[in-house]
Amino acid sequence: MRQSSSRSELLRAVQETGFACLDLNLYLDNHPEDKKAVNTYNSLYSQFAKARCNYESKYGPLTNFGYSPSSYPWQWVCEPWPWDREFND
Repeated sequence: MRQSSSRSELLRAVQETGFACLDLNLYLDNHPEDKKAVNTYNSLYSQFAKARCNYESKYGPLTNFGYSPSSYPWQWVCEPWPWDREFND
């Protein structure tokens, strides 16, 4: 995965790897013995975790309720939120 620097590039990396993990998770629900798929999932998850960490260290948490630490002041209320249209402006 290449190094991304803009907010939209960092978020795109989180979205892409997160989607790939979710998709493979659904596959593994039905094929739990597929060792190659498990290995691919673990690799994708590592990429996802790194992408999320890169984003959150620069722009704050993407999720709430204990999934992300926050610096002071509380970061969850900072705007724009990732789903806001002006986020990508």
